[in-house]
Amino acid sequence: MLISTSISRYHRTAMHSVAASLQLLCLLLSLHRLPCSGAAAATASNFSSCLVSNGVTNFSLPTSPDYTGLLNSSIFNLRFTLPNVPGPAAVVLPESRDELRRAILCARTSSLAIRLRSGGHSYEGLSYTTENHVPFVVADLANLNRVRVEPSSATAWAESGSTVGKLYYAVGRSNRSLAFTAGSESTTGLGGHISGGGFGLLSRKFGLAADNVLDAALITPDGRVHDRSSMGDDVFWAIRGGGGGSWGVVYAWKLRLVPVPRNVTVFTVDRTGPVELIAGLVHRWQYVGPNLPDEFYLSVYAPTGSTEGNVSISFTGQVLESKEHALSVFSQSFPELGLTEEDLSEMSWIESTAKFAGLSTVDDLANRRRQPKQYSKSKSDYAQEPISRNDMVEIFRYLSTGPRGSIQLDPYGGAMARIGRAETPFPHRAGNLYSIQYGVNWDRSEVARAEEYIGWLRSFYKYMTPFVSKDPRAAYVNYLDLDLGVNNWTRAAGGSSQEAVARARSSWGHAYFGENFDRLIRAKMVVDPGNVFNNAQSIPPLNIRAEE
Repeated sequence: MLISTSISRYHRTAMHSVAASLQLLCLLLSLHRLPCSGAAAATASNFSSCLVSNGVTNFSLPTSPDYTGLLNSSIFNLRFTLPNVPGPAAVVLPESRDELRRAILCARTSSLAIRLRSGGHSYEGLSYTTENHVPFVVADLANLNRVRVEPSSATAWAESGSTVGKLYYAVGRSNRSLAFTAGSESTTGLGGHISGGGFGLLSRKFGLAADNVLDAALITPDGRVHDRSSMGDDVFWAIRGGGGGSWGVVYAWKLRLVPVPRNVTVFTVDRTGPVELIAGLVHRWQYVGPNLPDEFYLSVYAPTGSTEGNVSISFTGQVLESKEHALSVFSQSFPELGLTEEDLSEMSWIESTAKFAGLSTVDDLANRRRQPKQYSKSKSDYAQEPISRNDMVEIFRYLSTGPRGSIQLDPYGGAMARIGRAETPFPHRAGNLYSIQYGVNWDRSEVARAEEYIGWLRSFYKYMTPFVSKDPRAAYVNYLDLDLGVNNWTRAAGGSSQEAVARARSSWGHAYFGENFDRLIRAKMVVDPGNVFNNAQSIPPLNIRAEE
């Protein structure tokens, strides 16, 4: 079954943008915080001319009236809409695999860096920003969003510009007993989500999204299209969890669908009370959540702040069993939670995905514009041993003092512990009890206090050092965090020295990928030795010296 796009095509840029004078283009580049020089204007003009001559007409330049709206349409972290963030020389929305391939080649010909955006959820904006004011172009995959489900083989082909929600919608419409294992946020783009691993509510049963990739169509820097067999084992391994923006463009993914019962059990329960009581519940959860049967997912969400001395948390559960069975297991393993039959609901898996995404109806899953936008900063950790009750009390005291924000604890164990840490680039398998995601957010009226809020988050992260993984202190690449370290690219393409690779390895490289980092370097040297596809935390090649 083919699910066609449910959103209107973006406005096609008027041809007068292509013919704009270099003087006007230079002025508008400057207004959009791009280098204003004859060379920069000529580069943008050459790029647009190359696109048109190759039949790619759906793009927007800074001279276009829809440029800002189009650029901002998929920016979910408003930190990257502020005036100090450089904008791209163009935003291109290819409508086919061949248009995408031609756009990549035109960017290379015009010496423009390439940023790939499938959903715009990059925590650090790496899919639509660049460092060091390098001129760049955004290839936005939003129009490459088709999904074809084949229930008889329990597989699906999904283009990278599809969202997680649209994939879920297509799978649920095709067969009530099939599902896919990925995240709960419906507007997340598949391209970036799968490239970084893709943890979700079914991961304790079926592994990550990346663990269930059967094949892919990869466009390499030379414009060629490769499948699993022709790209080679190292590259196919790398694209399934090695982070987005390093290897080329994954145009589409072939995915293994997984069996689910016709009804699943779901719940979200809130608990509020003194710090000692709430910390005690979370302390106990550490022994329960990662050790439940594979069919059980039970996470913890804790907002910052307190009310009248009390703090609050929420437990969210999904169980691939009946309500009666779920209640029986929780009554024995976690009686402190106090679940009742009234707390639990049975529904189809597809209905549960809409519920956990905060949507009113299943049909809303296919709407990529529903998520509210905010200013935010996030960090992540992994807990490998339970935190003591006393330490958990102090952690919640610290959390109660923070600005608006939260922590999210996601249980591992199950399939996450059985899959080998070298099976894909994602190394956080056996030995990890749960992941921790920290975040702070603010609204427009608080922009002036952003550094204060981010500073609090960093101090809380530092406070957590004794309680989390060490050597390295691990992090999840889909929760990008530039505090861990960055590359320092100063041109659109070019390699890196041994020193630069060593810096990447010792900072963010080992944090995200552990011992898998060196194999990712080898894969990069196979598929993109010229470093055409790069960003502030992309995998660097080793064999070409970069400007530093």
